[in-house]
Amino acid sequence: MAKVVTFGELMLRLAPNGYYRFFQNDQMQATFGGGEANVAVSLANYGLDSIYVTKLPAHAIGQAAVDSLRHFGVDTSRIVRGGERVGIYYLEKGASQRGSVCIYDRAHSAIAEARSGDFDWDAIFQGADWFHFTGITPALGPNLVELCRQACQAAKAHGVKISCDLNYRGKLWTREQARAAMTDLCQYVDVCISNEEDAKDVFGIEAEGSDITGGKLNKAGYESVARQLMDKFGFEKVAITLRTSISASDNDWAGMLYDGKDCCFSKEYHLHIVDRVGGGDSFGGGLIYALLSGKSTQDAIEFAVAASALKHSVEGDYNRVTVAEVEKLAGGDGSGRVQR
Repeated sequence: MAKVVTFGELMLRLAPNGYYRFFQNDQMQATFGGGEANVAVSLANYGLDSIYVTKLPAHAIGQAAVDSLRHFGVDTSRIVRGGERVGIYYLEKGASQRGSVCIYDRAHSAIAEARSGDFDWDAIFQGADWFHFTGITPALGPNLVELCRQACQAAKAHGVKISCDLNYRGKLWTREQARAAMTDLCQYVDVCISNEEDAKDVFGIEAEGSDITGGKLNKAGYESVARQLMDKFGFEKVAITLRTSISASDNDWAGMLYDGKDCCFSKEYHLHIVDRVGGGDSFGGGLIYALLSGKSTQDAIEFAVAASALKHSVEGDYNRVTVAEVEKLAGGDGSGRVQR
């Protein structure tokens, strides 16, 4: 069984019920999620040995966060306990022409104040096959840039493949800060994951002929983006998700995977969205599983996009689907018929 390590921040998500606006009533749903944690859950659901690394307080909320991962079989033994806060994000889900709203309350969280001595990376990567992190984690502060660097260096020393989802978050750092940190960290990365905006925001690499806010993507232009990223950093593979935003409720969804020789595009899905948070993470989880399973470039991108398409139908950050469900959709059965 392949062993995958992910590292990042696990957050408390507070969201109004359904599609209510903030404080339209006096109730909020409390769940947990976070980029790398979402990937860890997907991989555990697919039967891999999935290990999640973070720092969380020892109090009841921190324990509830840990327990949310244990429920899916994620290995939480490398989570460091300490600090005072669990980071929070407030989510108001959009619908139709009203976009979603995300508000962060994560300053001074336990992981944001973590230091080098908190993690024994050599022990963490013993026997590991893959390491995954995202651009969200180094955005939490210079100390997290250094922790990500240490993790990548230890992973390389142990012969571990490394994937990174660029995941630019303008609410956490500037483009200039992101470019400096990610240029440094990407020297260690084997598989780069991006979306239709991240390569432009972080590295200034843009697909010609696309208008993201206008719902127009020139898919052929993203082959050039992938080639430029590979030329710049020497990645083994570059994956890009392709989202055409018709409205907050309806998107067209596809992806491409470039391996230095072949550039493969998935089939496109029309999504009627239940919850899009974690959609990119479910793509990352699906891609890692597919590559570790030895799937071809075409089959790997089909699996990753199908996994992510299904996530858009699932409430919460975590993708609660199985390999069989993903394979069924990737194989062409998107009917949604009742299973009897």
